[in-house]
Amino acid sequence: MPFVHPPPPCSSLGPQCRSIPVTLRVATLETPTDSADHEATWLLGHTEKIAFANLRREGKDLLVEAQLHARCRFLKAEPPGASAHGMSVISRCTAHGFVGTASHGPVRAAQPRRLGGDRFLIVHAHAVVALKLAPPRRSLPVLDNDPDAWNPCSIAPCTTADHKRGSACCRDLQVEIQCPRTDTALEALVRSRLSPYLCKISRVSDGWLEAEMISACGFLDDAGQNCTLHGRERPDGRPAKPDLCSLWPDDGKGMHPGCIYHVAPSRTSARKATVA
Repeated sequence: MPFVHPPPPCSSLGPQCRSIPVTLRVATLETPTDSADHEATWLLGHTEKIAFANLRREGKDLLVEAQLHARCRFLKAEPPGASAHGMSVISRCTAHGFVGTASHGPVRAAQPRRLGGDRFLIVHAHAVVALKLAPPRRSLPVLDNDPDAWNPCSIAPCTTADHKRGSACCRDLQVEIQCPRTDTALEALVRSRLSPYLCKISRVSDGWLEAEMISACGFLDDAGQNCTLHGRERPDGRPAKPDLCSLWPDDGKGMHPGCIYHVAPSRTSARKATVA
């Protein structure tokens, strides 16, 4: 029988019902500096449901303070749809029985990553800075070297776990949450989040939890399809687009079955046989 984690030890309804403050590991600085900048630009780009604060170094780790905006699965609102009709919404905690006015959590300030024109907010030399980035020499596609091709991801059937279609690879991510094994309250808060917005939580060491989260990237264009960093360069000539966004697995290896680039094993074998 699977182990069921206990609910968080809350004493009342509060902001923890809607979001939780955490420390995330951005990168390990044993890797080259440019890799850490890329990993940080990638992580801090996912602003839809994550509010980022201080970026700092602790030992060999690059860390960032963040607020994860994912509500607790024990929080229920009554009556359903009341807020849409201007009615007072009463919240109920199904774990502890608390009843009261819904808490909306901390105010979510805007976190623009596209600042207009050729200016973007990225991580450079372990700091969040606004930089002018050279415009792309060619337009999308994201995964194709043909400058006249269209972006195949714009019509791909893949979706994130909340069943939203479009740029699925740019809408979900894995995060490492600093949480000592002794901090049972924080672990319970993390594990109580509503799936799939924060889910697949596992303990990877005495100090860290790993989880998946849905939070779209702020570098996507207004249509939510194309990466606005694609093809641009940093002032030092390095690509502005995070390198892990350009590393794609081989056909059928690690890809979501709905990905337009996924090739079933039988088709892969047939294609190789034809080429041979």
